[in-house]
Amino acid sequence: MSKLEQILVLDPPSDLKFRGPFTDVVTTNLKLRNPSDRKVCFKVKTTAPRRYCVRPNSGIIEAGASVTISVMLQPFDYDPNEKSKHKFMVQTIFAPPNITDLEAMWKDAKPEDLMDSKLRCVFELPSENDKMNDIDQTKAAPALNTSKADITSGAKPSSLSLDDTEMRKLMEECKRLQSEMSKLADENRQLKDEGLRMRKAQRSDNMVSNTSAIMRKETSSKSLPSLLVVIAAIFIGFFLGKFVL
Repeated sequence: MSKLEQILVLDPPSDLKFRGPFTDVVTTNLKLRNPSDRKVCFKVKTTAPRRYCVRPNSGIIEAGASVTISVMLQPFDYDPNEKSKHKFMVQTIFAPPNITDLEAMWKDAKPEDLMDSKLRCVFELPSENDKMNDIDQTKAAPALNTSKADITSGAKPSSLSLDDTEMRKLMEECKRLQSEMSKLADENRQLKDEGLRMRKAQRSDNMVSNTSAIMRKETSSKSLPSLLVVIAAIFIGFFLGKFVL
């Protein structure tokens, strides 16, 4: 058993498998487990850094703990002659006490303290049967969509009939409300006309009463002097009769 296996267990232990087609990002996971009783620092390196995105690519694993690393292969045109150039290496070292600067630790690390494990990249392309299954699934999808559309179209008449019934009810209700509104408008006009007639009648009555009162005042004012003349004539005649006798 190597020193690396004693302080770090890799899963998978030797190969990173990527299944094509490689027209989109393909992700595989690498699990690192620390079975020792000390902290372990790790760093992941690759021979094709432009092809991969590794998260996290370095860090610390506590004693008895584990970490999962996502290795994301970027889209590319697969070339069988290039597959041997894609390799990974996991480098590990026991973490010194009170570690603060990982970069300085890796720079100052002695070669005999470093332990590493190499991983090969395996590229798997879909077989002809897989391609046929994908084609069949692609063909089945439109059929399912068509059946769903038929079911939806079959359900539409009932919904349309319900909509027509509701529309008829709404139209009848609108007509009824319009007739009631016209009746109320007619009644309102009649009330306005009656109010105008009553106000005109009151005005005419007031004018007649005022005219009669004025005429009575004029008549009384005219009759008052004549009455005084008659009374004065009576007194004058009475006194003249006394003097003559």
